[in-house]
Amino acid sequence: MTVSGRDTRGSDVLEGVTVLTLTSTLPGALMSQFFADHGADVTLLEPLGGSPLRTQAGWPAWVRGSVLIEATLDDPEVLTLARRADVVFDAFRPGVAERHGLDYESLVVDNPGLVRTSVTAFGRTGPLSRLRAYEGVVMAKVGAYSQFAGLSQRPGPGFLTVPIGTVSASFLGIAGTLVALFERERSGVGQQVDTTFLQGIGAHDVFNWMVALWARKYPEAFESVPAVDPTRRVPNSWLAYSLLQSLTADGRWLQFSQATAKQFRAFLVALGVDEPKWEDAWQDEDLDRREAFWERLLAAVRDRTLAEWWDVFDEHPDVFAEVYRSGTELLEHPQLLHDNQVVTVEDPVFGPVKQLRPMVRLTTRPAPRPARPDHAEGVPPSTGMPLEGVTIVELGSFYAALFGVTTLADLGARVLKIEEPGGDPIRYQLAFPDLGAVKVLQGKESVAVDIKTDQGHAIAMRLIESADIVLVSFRAGVAERLGLGEEALRAVNPNVVFHEAPGFGTGGPYGRRPAYAPTISAGSGMARRNLGALVRENPDMSVAEVKDGALRLAAGGGVVGHPDGFSSLGVACGLALGLFARERGRGAPSIVTTMLSTMGHVLSEDMIEYPGRPKAPTADETLLGFGPLYRLYEAAEGWVFLAVCSDAEWELLLSSVPLSAGLRDDAFAETASRAENADQLAERLAVMFRSRPAAEWEAMLTVADVACVEVVDMPSHEV
Repeated sequence: MTVSGRDTRGSDVLEGVTVLTLTSTLPGALMSQFFADHGADVTLLEPLGGSPLRTQAGWPAWVRGSVLIEATLDDPEVLTLARRADVVFDAFRPGVAERHGLDYESLVVDNPGLVRTSVTAFGRTGPLSRLRAYEGVVMAKVGAYSQFAGLSQRPGPGFLTVPIGTVSASFLGIAGTLVALFERERSGVGQQVDTTFLQGIGAHDVFNWMVALWARKYPEAFESVPAVDPTRRVPNSWLAYSLLQSLTADGRWLQFSQATAKQFRAFLVALGVDEPKWEDAWQDEDLDRREAFWERLLAAVRDRTLAEWWDVFDEHPDVFAEVYRSGTELLEHPQLLHDNQVVTVEDPVFGPVKQLRPMVRLTTRPAPRPARPDHAEGVPPSTGMPLEGVTIVELGSFYAALFGVTTLADLGARVLKIEEPGGDPIRYQLAFPDLGAVKVLQGKESVAVDIKTDQGHAIAMRLIESADIVLVSFRAGVAERLGLGEEALRAVNPNVVFHEAPGFGTGGPYGRRPAYAPTISAGSGMARRNLGALVRENPDMSVAEVKDGALRLAAGGGVVGHPDGFSSLGVACGLALGLFARERGRGAPSIVTTMLSTMGHVLSEDMIEYPGRPKAPTADETLLGFGPLYRLYEAAEGWVFLAVCSDAEWELLLSSVPLSAGLRDDAFAETASRAENADQLAERLAVMFRSRPAAEWEAMLTVADVACVEVVDMPSHEV
C-alpha cells in the first residue's frame, strides 16, 4: 500500500530509481523515507505480522511514499524485487543477508548495476560485529553513556534519548548510496556500500579526539582539562561563556549564540558586562574570578524578560539566543513556518498527520549534462575513488556545513576552501592554533583571500567557474551582499550545483541570526529531549539552581551528539543528491539544508502530530533508560546496558540467567504483563545484575545472543 501521496515530496530527481528495503528497523525506514521523498519507487519489507516500528509515533512519516509488503526473506517475490532493484538497503547483522541469498555477491550476478547499502553497528568483522545493533548497545560500548554521567544526581552513566548513532549512520548510508549511484552513472556498475553506527557517532566529535591525542603526545607541554571543573562545577572553556545558557526574568531558558570574538564582544556590551574589571575573566585560571564572571553574566540575563531580550536581538544583529523548546514545539517555529517546511497530510490510516517536509529542499534548473573527466595523456592516473574529478568550492566557516563537504573529500572530491585572510574562525576555537580545525579541514585545499575586495572576489569567481558544486553556509543575505549569491555564480557557471546550508534559513525571521550547535539544540528541542524534566523552568530559581540547570542543558544538547554533526551529515546527503541528479541529466540543482530543519528530522519521532499518536519513549527521571528491558543497570563492578526488545529475546534472556533471578514469574509471562509490572521487573533485574561484575554479564549473555554489554567507562573520543 502507498502510505502518503506527493504532498510530502521534495523533488522528483530520483524518479525511475527503484529501492528495496529489507529491514524494517529505523535505519532502513529513514533511508527509505529520504529516497521516497525525492521520487524513488521504494518498497519496504515488513516481517509477517507487521513491523515493530508500527507502534512508534514516527511511523506515518518514516514510511511516507513507500509501498509496504509483508513477507519473509525467503519469499521468492523478495528475491525477484532485489534482482530488479537499483538500490537494496538493509541493517542486518553480518551473515543474515548471506543466509538468504540477498547479499551483494549473490545479487550482483543477475544485477550488475546494483547498489547494495548495509548499515551495521560496528562493522562486518571484529569482536563487536555480532552484537545486536541497538542504539543503546552502541552508545554503551563507545563511552557515550559515561559522558552523560552525573546529570541525574546519581552516580554512574546516564542514558541518552536522542538516537545519535542510528540517525547519523542512516544519513551516512543515504549519502554513500547516492555517491555510489553517481559513480554508477559513469562506470555502469554498482557496488557494496557499508557504514556503521560507530562512524556516524564519529561525525559528532569536532575536536575532542585531537585534544586528547595532543595531550597524550606532548604531556610536558599540554594538559587536557574537562569542560567543567569537577570540584567547583565552573566552566573551563570560554565557549561556555560565549554560548551561555541562562534564565530570563520571566523564567524562560535561553541559549546564547556568540562563538566568535566579535560576537562575544557585542554580547558583553549588550549585557552591560564590558567593564575593564572583567577583561579576560573567562580565561582566568583563578576559579573565584571566573565563577564571579559567570554569575555576573547569569544575573545580567535575568535583568530582562524574554520579550525585552528580543528587542535587544533586533538592535544588535551579532547578539542572539534561542528559547529551549520541547515536544512538538518545533513544528510551530516561525522559521519553519516561513519556509513552508511543515505540512499536514491526510493519511488513509492515521487521518491528518502534521509533519516536516523533506530535509533537503531541491529545485532543478535546465543545464547541459556535465562532461566526464578527461583521463588523457598527462592527467594523473585514476585514484579509484567514486568522486574523482568532482570539484567543490566551499564558502563558509566552522563545522555544521563544512564537515559534510569533508565526507565528500574522503570519497575523492577535490575541495577548494576559500578562507578569510586570517583563516576560518574554527582554527582559533582552542588555545592551540588549528587543533579545533583539523577534522573539518582534512583533505581540503585552502585559499586565503579577502572576498570583500575586487581582487579577492575575482579569485573566488575564477575558482567557481570550473566547480561542480559550490557550498555556501553564510547567514541569509551575506552571499548576495558579497556578490557570491546564486545568480552571480550561475552567470559564470550555469552548470554548478548550488547548495546553501545556513543555520536557520536563507531568509525569513531567523535567517540573519547567528546559529551554532547549542543554539539549534535548544531551538529544536534536542536538549530537552535528552533531559526530560530534569531542568526546571521557573523565574524563582536560585542562583545555584540556575547554574546547575545551565550545566545540565549544556550537556544535554551536545556532550556526545550535537546539531553540528547531524547538520553536516545532512549537508553530505544534499550534496550527493544534487550531484547525482545533475549527472543523470536532471539539471543543475539548487539545494537548501538548514541546521534547524535537519534537527527536526533527527527528532522525527517527536516532530509529528496526528489523532491517537503514541508517546515517544522518554528516559525516566534518573536517566536509566526507557523501561526495565532497555536501560542501564549497576553491576557488582561497573554498569551494563540491557536491550531485550522482543518475545524471542526475552526467552533468550530467561534461558541464560539463574532461576534465582525470579524472572520466570507469571507477572512477566507476556509482553503486556511485563509492561504492567515494569517496576517489579526492573527491581528483580537490578538485584540480579548487582550479583556479578559487568564484564561477566556481558561474556555470559552475549554468548546467548542477549544484548547485554558492559558500559565503557571512558569518553567516546578516548574509545
